[in-house]
Amino acid sequence: MRQLATYDARDSIPTIVTAKRILTVDADQPEAEALLSAGGRILAVGSVADVEAAAADAGLAPERADYPDATIVPGFIDPHAHPLMYGQMLTWIDISPEKAGSIPEIVELMRAGAAKLPAGAPIRGYGYEQRNLAERRHPTRHELDEIATDREVYIMNASGHGGVVNTFTFEKFGITRDTPNPEGGEFFRDADGELTGELSDAACNVLTGLHGVKIGHHGPNFHLGDEPAEHQRQLDLVQREFLRGGVTAIGDAQVSKREFAAYLEAADRGALDMRVSMYFLSHLLDQVLDIGLTGPFGNPFLSATGIKLYADGTLGGWTAYFPEGYVGDPCRTGQLYHEPREYTELVSKAHAAGLQTATHAQSPTAIKLVVDAIEQALLERPDADARHRIEHCGLPTPEEITRMAELGIRPVNQTQHYYNWGEGVEQAIGTPGERFNPLGEFVDAGVPVTISSDAPVAEPRPLEAIQAAVTRITRRGAQLGPDSLRISPEAALRGHTLEGAITLGRENELGSITVGKRADFVVLGANPLEVPGGDIAAIPVRETWVDGSRRFAADEVR
Repeated sequence: MRQLATYDARDSIPTIVTAKRILTVDADQPEAEALLSAGGRILAVGSVADVEAAAADAGLAPERADYPDATIVPGFIDPHAHPLMYGQMLTWIDISPEKAGSIPEIVELMRAGAAKLPAGAPIRGYGYEQRNLAERRHPTRHELDEIATDREVYIMNASGHGGVVNTFTFEKFGITRDTPNPEGGEFFRDADGELTGELSDAACNVLTGLHGVKIGHHGPNFHLGDEPAEHQRQLDLVQREFLRGGVTAIGDAQVSKREFAAYLEAADRGALDMRVSMYFLSHLLDQVLDIGLTGPFGNPFLSATGIKLYADGTLGGWTAYFPEGYVGDPCRTGQLYHEPREYTELVSKAHAAGLQTATHAQSPTAIKLVVDAIEQALLERPDADARHRIEHCGLPTPEEITRMAELGIRPVNQTQHYYNWGEGVEQAIGTPGERFNPLGEFVDAGVPVTISSDAPVAEPRPLEAIQAAVTRITRRGAQLGPDSLRISPEAALRGHTLEGAITLGRENELGSITVGKRADFVVLGANPLEVPGGDIAAIPVRETWVDGSRRFAADEVR
């Protein structure tokens, strides 16, 4: 019978770490000068003298790591990310706004990238955001035909919820103007009923081929079929990116059999440098229940945590559900992934088994659907600490925020989304878009704030996310909404550390620099609580430590 390896700290050498200031995110001892770690745990926190005395009392002869001009904070926790998808994207052609400002520029980049690929290999690009293009629209299949007509061409939207394919791709998979839209997805058509090339969410199932992962209408399908060895390479690559940003623990928010197999293989070869909490996609719910993964399972580096569901689509791709239509395109309404009754039954089934749920929901209608379902599940089986999550939770009404507080629902927000394209939300739905991710309203209502990246939708750069939460200034320099939606640097730091741990159910071992917890911390070049809000993102991450072992050092990167 296969089982996860038992993990010990890779480097158990006792170490005293000192800094100009240690921000512990522990209310009982908010600041310190030093910490002592051994065996992957924090053994003492306090003044240098106190920590040295603790080492002597324990009979230890620790090494020293001194950072007299630095600030140390707990390891950042990113409870909503897609590591394997991120690794995939890093091997695709970058067509993000920084690289391509128009459709001809996308075509040229894709052509150049295709020249480096083996003959016949699919050509894939990632990161375009239609409102950032000069044309203010999605490319068409005919424009992608200029890249290639003899193999698949696919460009994924920055939202991750779809993109555009060339004509060859449709012909290969038998998609015609008469093909019905799959449940939970759409093949977009022009005014004459012809396929434009754009596809969204469950329609992306066609890209996974005959033997790829199929998830039906349970979410957007970005589980393209790479070889297992390539998945390992991708995981190795993305772990360096998370650690570079100071991230020491993540929640994988869409685990299919592909991700599960990749993590097990990485664990078997001792290659996990960050901690992963897995949320299995809802199409696997019955299998998860049959196997019995409803209680604590795993080890400090890889664990099963809950179930991921989708209520609606994405604001970035205009598939979030607005039944009255989008201001930017009244013909689009977006979609719900499940009928309300079906969704409620899924939540109740997971909750009855003791599983935490994490549901993607952006629009007011979708968020209300989630809150209603959780309320019903809690009525059926009361649980004061169920910690059900709403992912993104972009535009909750004040009434739903109040209900979330009453029901103990934890929103998980991505402030880099409005940093990168907040203006686009306003263009899509009008003035209400100013409230996108209303963290200040959460704080006022007593709803805990948890911040994540949704990588690769945004890069795993917690300091950038914290800056966005504090300032609500977009990349283009506009402030999104009133000051009341902003939060303090202290709340933002807590939201990307301790609150992330609580959301993952791991606050007893992660999220703060506290005696007994895992020795996960980050060495920063400045204090994020003292620099001007607009300068937080520029603070360098010097080192990232996991289990008392240095896993990333900026001066060692070449």
